[in-house]
Amino acid sequence: MQVWYTAPTAIRMLMRAGEAAARGHDFSALRFLASVGEPLNAECVIWGQQVFGLPFHDNWWQSETGGIMIANTAAMDIKPGAMGKPLPGITAGIVTRNGDRVTERPDGAIGDLAMRDGDGYFWFVGRADDLIKSSGHLIGPFEVESALIEHPAVAEAAVIGIPDETAGEVVMAFVTLKAGFTADAALERDLRGHARKRLGPAVAPREIVFRDSLPRTRSGKIMRRLLRARELGLPEGDLSTLEGEAR
Repeated sequence: MQVWYTAPTAIRMLMRAGEAAARGHDFSALRFLASVGEPLNAECVIWGQQVFGLPFHDNWWQSETGGIMIANTAAMDIKPGAMGKPLPGITAGIVTRNGDRVTERPDGAIGDLAMRDGDGYFWFVGRADDLIKSSGHLIGPFEVESALIEHPAVAEAAVIGIPDETAGEVVMAFVTLKAGFTADAALERDLRGHARKRLGPAVAPREIVFRDSLPRTRSGKIMRRLLRARELGLPEGDLSTLEGEAR
């Protein structure tokens, strides 16, 4: 196998197993690693470089587009966590909607789903219905999840917003741990401290819950909406519609 095209869920599962699981195998034939289906955490890109000697290349597309629109190509320098740049012939921009009007946003500004930096790289922020509004801050779950995954104990993370009388919403995180780590109060405090240093107190989770596993669609995407419904005692609804959701 020379090209490995996989999903972030599979990469994170391998990360959870640890680098030792890759020892004794020959990966010299690999020349390109790519990921699709959901956002790729920066830590996954770095892990690929450490274990396979190659970074994972993220890209973005939807069923409606019929093909890849934005990607980290083999010729590009990768910014871990970024979706990449528009492919040749593709024009992409960050916009906000006001009724029927669409206004393009400048570099560094967040639209409903993403932002573009000054170098032209696009970054995923979160689905519009996943964004958390807390004390005037608009928080993308992916940003918080990625910061938590940077901690050596964390295998996967899922972040939701829960109602709060003062802040409107506060951030709550669910995490699974890598082998060799124990879920206890000391680790929970350490994770919250790590997140506060990485993100600041306004964005870091107020509460962290340890789980053995996280709910997923059939294709492996974590279902934040289901976590929130269960946490708040809301009807879970028809989950079959979640399978086709992009990113």
